Amino acid sequence: MENLRSFRFYNPRTWDMNRFVRHSWWKVLAVLLVFYGLTAGLLTPLKPNLMSVSPRSAKLGETVTLDVVGYNTSFGGANAGAMNAWLIAGDSTDLSLRAEAVEVIDERRAKITFKLPDYLPDLDREKATLPIYVNSPTDGAFVDPVGLFIRQKTPAGSVAEAEAPWRTSSIEKGDLTATPWTTFPYRGHLAESIRNTYFHVSLWFAMMFIFIAGVTYAVKYLLRSRYTSDEDIYTVSFRDKADYWSVAFTSIGMLFGVLGLLTGAVWAKYTWGSYWSWDIKQFTTLIALLIYAGYFVLRASFPDPEQRARLGAAYNIFAFACLIPLIYILPRLSGNSLHPGAAGNPAFGGEDLDNTMRMVFYPIIIGWTLFGFWMAGVGYRARLLKEKILLKN
Repeated sequence: MENLRSFRFYNPRTWDMNRFVRHSWWKVLAVLLVFYGLTAGLLTPLKPNLMSVSPRSAKLGETVTLDVVGYNTSFGGANAGAMNAWLIAGDSTDLSLRAEAVEVIDERRAKITFKLPDYLPDLDREKATLPIYVNSPTDGAFVDPVGLFIRQKTPAGSVAEAEAPWRTSSIEKGDLTATPWTTFPYRGHLAESIRNTYFHVSLWFAMMFIFIAGVTYAVKYLLRSRYTSDEDIYTVSFRDKADYWSVAFTSIGMLFGVLGLLTGAVWAKYTWGSYWSWDIKQFTTLIALLIYAGYFVLRASFPDPEQRARLGAAYNIFAFACLIPLIYILPRLSGNSLHPGAAGNPAFGGEDLDNTMRMVFYPIIIGWTLFGFWMAGVGYRARLLKEKILLKN
């Protein structure tokens, strides 16, 4: 009877599921995060904005009509008459000029008329680029930072005289409305290619974490090499397992690095006009990956397993020591770079990565990293199985 009770409570399927949950939950999480990042990154629309404005320059004291073409906009419809626009002349919206008239042509095109004052509100400025704020009940409020270029030949006699027309028509509370749906920021020079952030940049972050794991196991191998192994000759030693892990992580890190370089080249084609322009960031990144490629060439050059593993571990540490200066420090010290994050061009600020994008960007970094660790684990087990077969034979 006791045996029957025990048998009734033992369920192999339940035990296997519990074991799966304990050991493989992070693999499921990796798949879910990558799927979420790719789905949200590709399907979330870009925020409405102005794709083109003509003309882009005007003279003070004249009335100018701007022909604007929107991107992802819905200017027409029942709320077309409620659309409005402003020119912003200061650091805040307190100094702004409301449009005299807005004529909606269709969903994407409109004419915006401004009657420009005789002076800029800043007496010391000879020229200024004034951003254009647009508010539509359907699209919400958005900003064209390029705006309208204006040159001032003669400033006003006083600050009060200069600011008066800009303050009387400034943006008031309630004039701007929020975009009614979740969007990614629109950047004129990036447009839809901003989605590559979830591929190019996140793959590079994952590559860094994977290379850190690889160099950690390289250090472990060297530390374990100081002690004599008492394991059976037909058993893969604890020291050799560290070498297998180091090779597995470094291989996947190299794969992610190549994918990051290729996605960066595609991005460069659409933003810089060429797949490869020898930008300092591209150049130093290529050098870093070539150094890591030397790791595999070095290992293939030595037939003796112990010598191969020892020299490979030492070289792995050298390659990782070169990685950070090459892909991060040197580009930032360079005086000429097109790449964000270099030459005083900050990356991951409000202009490159808003809070909506962060909701996708950070999870997909975790997803790619976990996915890379999973791939490295598969490579390690395959290598371990191969070695066990060789030892038995």
